[in-house]
Amino acid sequence: MWLMDKALKRLVQHGTLTVIEPSGKSHVYGKAEPGWPDLILRLGDDKVSNFIARNPRLGAGEAYMDGRFTIEGGDIMEFVTFIRANNPWEKNKELEDDGPLKKLGKAVVGRVNRINRHAAAKANVAHHYDLSDRLYDLFLDADRQYSCAYWTHPQDETLEEAQRDKKAHIAAKLALKPGQRVLDIGCGWGGMALYLHRVAGVEVLGVTLSEEQLKVARERAEKAGVADKVKFELIDYRDVQGKFDRIVSVGMFEHVGPANYNEFFRQCHNLLTEDGVMLLHTIGRINPPGTTDAWTRKYIFPGGYSPSVSETLAASEPNRLIMTDLETLRRHYAFTLREWYKRCVANKDAIVALYDERFYRMWTFYLAGATAAFESGGMVNYQYQFARSRDALPLTRDYIAEAELKYRAMG
Repeated sequence: MWLMDKALKRLVQHGTLTVIEPSGKSHVYGKAEPGWPDLILRLGDDKVSNFIARNPRLGAGEAYMDGRFTIEGGDIMEFVTFIRANNPWEKNKELEDDGPLKKLGKAVVGRVNRINRHAAAKANVAHHYDLSDRLYDLFLDADRQYSCAYWTHPQDETLEEAQRDKKAHIAAKLALKPGQRVLDIGCGWGGMALYLHRVAGVEVLGVTLSEEQLKVARERAEKAGVADKVKFELIDYRDVQGKFDRIVSVGMFEHVGPANYNEFFRQCHNLLTEDGVMLLHTIGRINPPGTTDAWTRKYIFPGGYSPSVSETLAASEPNRLIMTDLETLRRHYAFTLREWYKRCVANKDAIVALYDERFYRMWTFYLAGATAAFESGGMVNYQYQFARSRDALPLTRDYIAEAELKYRAMG
């Protein structure tokens, strides 16, 4: 217990956390404060405290999945966000130099863990996105937008409204014109591609490595009667051929891997027409380059990595793409994740019936950890707008607001 005791004395300053050992002995950390919870962590066996403390980034999630501890006075969302809120990214008082050897070690480990070759990329996508359709229906909006929504008034906005606003926001930045060809890299279940065609009259090719997503996307295009204008293919972005006026990619860049960033942007450059425009929506870090935590890498997104701005631009600049706009969405994903979590909790019995209790705990731990990262940690969402030509877009950003209002009015 001494390792956990040492860590919690440092981590918990606001609110209280009472840890109760299997023997009944209790330890209290922090102090009661208005606006902060008072939680109880009840340990299920004598070894779990050291199991967690020796490798907290992996051990905490695995112990929770296995039911080796429980939370009282709240749930796993309140516990994880409570711990992270006690140590927010903005409040780090000192900046330390890791030193050249430590930096090199981090870089090597990170690069090895994030290489995504063709075969591995498809397997990694299948690990997460080829889960039961029923699971995603239980917590996503009806359009299955599995990425950060855009919350214009989060206090009284539904997830469905925020996801529609996200699509309008992205469509506006693409400066679309009827008849243009659009490539959707990582098209998911087809919602963005179908939306762009509907509001702007463009033709879209959506590409994915998920067989389950491909099946649904094609069915949706057929049902809407637009399969001749909105097409979907099971193909790696590296193998796409042709020319496109616009490229959009939402929530896919996290699966590319830093070793492939240069190739990704070179391919995007070559696929764009000379006056082409690209909108890249991705999770990113406000820290310098780092690594994906061990639990997420093992259980949720193998091969996944959220890049810093410096990594992204270091790859886009040599490939002659002009960054014409960059927007940082700071709390938007936290709002989105809390809504997904709420819906998962409401549908617990259905999720357990699909899989089991352990999967349910894994999934809710994933959503809770992600929420904490966006509320208090070093994660945000970035929307990069790139162009091949300096004259591809209007001189001012007024066109974005004008188009966005038009698309929102279309519903």
